[in-house]
Amino acid sequence: MPVALFAALLGSLAIHAAALFGTDAQLFGGEPEATVPLRAELRPLPEPPAVPPEAVPAPPAEPAKPAARPAKTHKLAIAAPAPHAVPAAPETEPAPEITSEMPSTATRPPAEPAKPILPATGTIRFAIYKESLGLQIGRAEHRWEFAEDGSYRLTGITETSGLAALFKPVRLQTESRGRMVAGGMQPDSYRTLKNGKDANENADFDWATSAVTLSRDGSVRPIAPGTQDILSLNYQLAYLGKLAEGSTLGVVTGKKYERYAIDSLGEEEIETPAGRFRTLHLRAMTDSVTEIWIALDRQRLPVKIRFTDKKGESFEQVATELGTP
Repeated sequence: MPVALFAALLGSLAIHAAALFGTDAQLFGGEPEATVPLRAELRPLPEPPAVPPEAVPAPPAEPAKPAARPAKTHKLAIAAPAPHAVPAAPETEPAPEITSEMPSTATRPPAEPAKPILPATGTIRFAIYKESLGLQIGRAEHRWEFAEDGSYRLTGITETSGLAALFKPVRLQTESRGRMVAGGMQPDSYRTLKNGKDANENADFDWATSAVTLSRDGSVRPIAPGTQDILSLNYQLAYLGKLAEGSTLGVVTGKKYERYAIDSLGEEEIETPAGRFRTLHLRAMTDSVTEIWIALDRQRLPVKIRFTDKKGESFEQVATELGTP
């Protein structure tokens, strides 16, 4: 192979590998829904009139009806769609920030616990290919742990391999911690490390106020019920009802919060190094396309993921090992 061509190949692999393993990785795209902050105003009830001492006590009156809820003030803002990990130059627009308009006194009852669909511990490993070259450029590994107290811990490691690793090694570590609730997973925190250092693309969830704090810019964003981080999303798919009809889900990446629209393309049987699976083929389309195949007979684990950027370049992530019973 000529030296110039070999150098160009290495450069192409490095560029795409760096984009593929960026910390703003996402499984699904989709236009975000409009986020509507609510403004609530609380006013004290009027004091009851004084009763003269000589007055004869009257029979107890019926309990007063609660005061009508103050009208909601809607303020519309639209968040930009999050790019997938592959695009080298994702566009970012600031999502709506919460100020004093967010109800700081909101409370909700404790969420009901739920049993995990997956076994207590397990591992899934992937090989990552650039389709136009037919070469493997990376690998990934996910691990999960479900405790008896209802808490969970997910970890992910994604790194370049082969020529891409030789030219520019990249290792991304992610972690999601949270609890199992009636609707599935409820993340409490999301953390990222890039080449062993804090990537400052972390998130902390506050379900009492339905908000998430992003470390990247310190902003606080409102979130919808059932929102996931980018790692827990892989496994929350098992809990979504009527997924074959499509779904919409809030997702927090290391940089932003958005709503993702997920379309179903029906069932398919596919062959992977980890085995042959009956899968449900899902897709999300924006200026790029992301597809994912979940194994219907293996707890809906993701066994194949394909990302196609707006230039037509495709990257495929295929399961090589499922470490589950």
